[in-house]
Amino acid sequence: MDKNLIIFDNHLHLRRDGRFIEAVKDFKKAGGTHLILCQYPMPELVIKEKSYKPAYKETLDMANEIRKKVDIGIFITVGPYPVDYLSLIKHFDRKKTIEIMKKGIDEAANLINENKVVGIGEIGRPHFTVDEKIIRDSNEILSYAMKIASEINSPVILHTESTTAKQCKELVEMGRKEGLAADKIVKHYSPPLILSQENFGLVPSVLASKKNILNAAKKGTRFMMETDYIDDPRRPGAVLGPKTVPKRSFELLEKNILSESELNIIHKIIPEKTYGIELKA
Repeated sequence: MDKNLIIFDNHLHLRRDGRFIEAVKDFKKAGGTHLILCQYPMPELVIKEKSYKPAYKETLDMANEIRKKVDIGIFITVGPYPVDYLSLIKHFDRKKTIEIMKKGIDEAANLINENKVVGIGEIGRPHFTVDEKIIRDSNEILSYAMKIASEINSPVILHTESTTAKQCKELVEMGRKEGLAADKIVKHYSPPLILSQENFGLVPSVLASKKNILNAAKKGTRFMMETDYIDDPRRPGAVLGPKTVPKRSFELLEKNILSESELNIIHKIIPEKTYGIELKA
């Protein structure tokens, strides 16, 4: 096996009251080389400051601390988590809630322009049934994020209800209206919808369960892998543990389901193209 093989977890959260750096060490020990640290929801900070800046700063500080303690490639995405809407609306009126979340998009864009983060997300819509008015407001915020992302050539990382081909088409069309290319739309927590007729050109970030990844690998290599590890001490290992992406990747290699060159497409070429980054072993 090539010792320079990149193993990339596209979506992982960390918390100071969770395993934090120990989780990153687990990822590395299992063979992981690079990861996306995605903004963890911190609505209490946002409510207090009427801004996402303090939450984003905490995520940047955590990443810097990891870099000092673990030899790992770490990139960051930040954005107003869509379920924050439900927390904010308890403290502010609808207009102010939308204003704060749109400002959170602008604050994320500023960090992208400063080369501190590589994407806006996770953003989108709540993943459970909510009032139609909340869906409309969430779509307004999402469309705004897509517009800003198109202006700065940034990807958006989307959190929504369960993913279907119909939904992928809707999201791609939303992006097109705002000038955002489909390949700059990353669908977090995706099932193995990796064919163009299933995802309409967006980038699926496939949850790395054994069944999902086997089904994805049978279809091709145009996807990324993620654990959506949430580092919640009340739910150890949820959604998937930090060792999962390396473990799953090496299983595919050992069973001759994917070759090293095919894993290189999944773990290096697609992330580099999507985020405009360079991944070095």
